[in-house]
Amino acid sequence: MNPEFVRNFSIVAHIDHGKSTLADQLLLQSGAITEREFKEQLLDDLSIERDRGITVKARAVALHYDIDGQTYELNLIDTPGHVDFHYEVSRSLAACEGALLLVDAFQGVQAQTVANAYAAIEGDLEVIPVVNKIDLPVTRIDEVLEEVETILGLDPDDALKVSAKQGTGVESVFRAIVDRIPAPSGSPDAPLRALVFDSKYDPYRGVITYFRIVDGSIRKGDKIRFMKGATVHEVVELGQFRPDMRACDELGVGQVGYVVTGVKELGNVHVGDTITQAGNQAKTALPGYKEPQQMVFCGMYPIDATDFEKLREELEKLSLNDASFSFSPETSDALGFGFRCGFLGMLHMEIIQQRLEREADVGLIQTAPNVTYEIKARGEEEVLLIDNPVDVPDAGQIDEFREPIARVTFILPSSNIGTIMQLCEDRRGTYKNTEYLGPDRAQLTYELPLAEIIYDMHDKLKSATRGYGTMDYEVIGFRAADLVKMDILVKGQLVEALSTIVHRDFAERRGRGLVKKLKQEISKHQFEVALQAAIGTRVIARETISALRKNVTAKCYGGDITRKRKLLEKQKEGKKRMKQFGQVEIPQKAFLSVLEASNED
Repeated sequence: MNPEFVRNFSIVAHIDHGKSTLADQLLLQSGAITEREFKEQLLDDLSIERDRGITVKARAVALHYDIDGQTYELNLIDTPGHVDFHYEVSRSLAACEGALLLVDAFQGVQAQTVANAYAAIEGDLEVIPVVNKIDLPVTRIDEVLEEVETILGLDPDDALKVSAKQGTGVESVFRAIVDRIPAPSGSPDAPLRALVFDSKYDPYRGVITYFRIVDGSIRKGDKIRFMKGATVHEVVELGQFRPDMRACDELGVGQVGYVVTGVKELGNVHVGDTITQAGNQAKTALPGYKEPQQMVFCGMYPIDATDFEKLREELEKLSLNDASFSFSPETSDALGFGFRCGFLGMLHMEIIQQRLEREADVGLIQTAPNVTYEIKARGEEEVLLIDNPVDVPDAGQIDEFREPIARVTFILPSSNIGTIMQLCEDRRGTYKNTEYLGPDRAQLTYELPLAEIIYDMHDKLKSATRGYGTMDYEVIGFRAADLVKMDILVKGQLVEALSTIVHRDFAERRGRGLVKKLKQEISKHQFEVALQAAIGTRVIARETISALRKNVTAKCYGGDITRKRKLLEKQKEGKKRMKQFGQVEIPQKAFLSVLEASNED
């Protein structure tokens, strides 16, 4: 197709502002789907996306739309809205020339709206503001347009007013895409250069690679080369998403599609790689993407040890489909063989865990998550990156212990500023500034340790602001702090999976809370079980689970008391031996009590 009539655009917004609904309407009104096929969240094809009502994966779809007698190909890349999936958004924006920035007609500009708008502007994209949900019984359209101008610096006169649910104003969206978003600027005669922006594994066809062509063209039967992987393959199938996969013979500049090459090796395809012709190779590869930095790590172990290899295969498939997820093998005395997995945030971790359990049917034990730390050892120039508390060296060898710091932006009602400031101060936050966005809305900025926000900061914010507050955060670097490794000993034995890194000031309180929680979760045994929290060799908290006592004298009716004493002494001796050799069973729930204990702080 002539690149002049191709437009590539993305829809970005805060979570729940109607991205998926607008994408469905664009599909319906362009004729890509019929009324009968139309259903909510059509592009959200993962079962977990439908259950939660959120978008997790970016999806691409090619729409054909006629304006003034000319057919245009509009390539839509639908994106997630949650802060954990900002990397998916950045990848999608790199494949586009423009973006529709959706803003709720009542809620207005929220934290992720700001983050996504800046990402689009930095990527030099044409941003079209769209005020959605104008059919709501209560709207603040004029105030919202004012926010678009003051907070985002966009012209409110350029904003479109639509109702994605009812289909109102969707035609003006199509016209704005064609008129305002520039056509792709690549050269059809240059050697092929196509950007790989996603991929997935199909058990029958192997790896399916999603790409956007920047220069040149690609045909079925061509020999193509992945420049990073340095592998050559034949194009077995070529096609576009409309919205289902539809094969075609050729794709040109600016077009978005998929290619099947019969690749079975998952390591051969890399997101951000450049595809070129094997015979007429491009001189330089495309810039690709900045490597995502995982900030949250946890251990994942199969409940059944025989599922280890199956778990490895499923993790490989997931990492192919999600470049921001990483894993490496590890072992634990308590849990056996498993994997140390890295995520962008807590929701990302939860989604991966549920996909493994649902799609792959693998039963998992998951250890408490923790963030990445930096340690500068005495006499060493190199800085150690620590994502597992087990790897922390002895306190005497540590010169400096650094934790990740995030800049957190809250957008909330002015009446709740005091409550949120107190919440941030309690979590070792550093106040930066407050901006008033209107008579009753404000933007509050704090710098907080990442470990203090990933688990429940979002929930606490929603509770404190009755659901009206939103937050967005980005990691800005590492800062030295008085941190220590807290170990948990069960019956005198160190359980590595329960070790955590805490601030020294909170260690004692957190240790007491944790052993109390463990006492509730670990059932009684035939012997006494001591639970201890320790920093180095110093025990800071202890709880004891008393022994399960059987009434051995139940069948003694009367008679001499010495007979009962003999039975009790015999029981006592048996318990001593049990204590010596007995193994304590720790349930899955106990590993998550690390989180609950810190939450109750």
